[in-house]
Amino acid sequence: MIARSATALLRRGTTALSRPLAGLLAVIAAAAALLLPSLPARAHEATMAVITLREIAPGRFIGQWTMPPVDVTLQPIFPAHCQWNPPELVCGDRGLTGRLSFMGLGSKQSVATIRVVPREGPTVAYTVSAAKPTMMVASEPGTNVAVWADLADTYVNLGIDHILRGIDHLLFVLGLIWIVKGGWRLVKTITAFTVGHSISLAAATFGWVGVPERPLNAAIALSIVFVGVEIVKLQRGEPGLTARYPWIVAFAFGLLHGLGFATALTALGIPQATLPIALLFFNVGVEIGQLMFVMAVLALMWAHRQAQALLPRWGAAIPAYVIGSVASFWFLTRI
Repeated sequence: MIARSATALLRRGTTALSRPLAGLLAVIAAAAALLLPSLPARAHEATMAVITLREIAPGRFIGQWTMPPVDVTLQPIFPAHCQWNPPELVCGDRGLTGRLSFMGLGSKQSVATIRVVPREGPTVAYTVSAAKPTMMVASEPGTNVAVWADLADTYVNLGIDHILRGIDHLLFVLGLIWIVKGGWRLVKTITAFTVGHSISLAAATFGWVGVPERPLNAAIALSIVFVGVEIVKLQRGEPGLTARYPWIVAFAFGLLHGLGFATALTALGIPQATLPIALLFFNVGVEIGQLMFVMAVLALMWAHRQAQALLPRWGAAIPAYVIGSVASFWFLTRI
């Protein structure tokens, strides 16, 4: 399918990008095509698990998976003085203090949370991820600085982990880089996308708006198809909406993608008291991960130009059709 589409564009003799740049992006997109069978159909559905511990007596808890793990081998690891005989956890006079972790965190299960519901006091959530696999629980509350530092460490890592696993989001950003190219125009476009998904991420996390996850993920896939079509239009010499008004399109689709990001926080059952802080640091992590990706792509583009590597003229058409084909595959599987 990709080869036929590329041949069709070859007959039209259209090339809108420089051959070195097109060559690099063609290689990136072709690599994505090779990975197509293994790409998750629901790339924004986070691989999370949540276990809730309800205190029934001092140092005694009853545990229940309120969000069962995708990987059935995932198991919580409690401090050594605690005895875990599911569903009961007994920690004695020392209480639930010490190191918390999970056995089995990895590609199948990237994030897990332990929610503790004490007999008195607010609910507390401890989140670990593949990037930050352990969490320390102190017997006494720490200072505000220590609490903020711990939340920052947890949720910045969670945001980075989530964005770098969000292949659909990264493919959309790659399409924007292709259409807008470099310079301040690209900076403004990426900024508009950031503002858009930050707004919708906050709105969805606080429960102001809600969208069913399956239709949302299908719509995110369609946004990538749209970018693929826009690339083809640009190559034909017919600039579409994204080429003419990149920041407006980026902002609009940023609102859509932000709703997808919100599932990473709302599913964890974070207590309302710490939710604003968690949202702030999670969004910082998302932006760090996004900038890492953008800088990596721009660095590859620079290196490719320096090498002056060339592909055949028809190579410029490959990425647009790969992006569209991958996104169409996601859309069909998500509906």
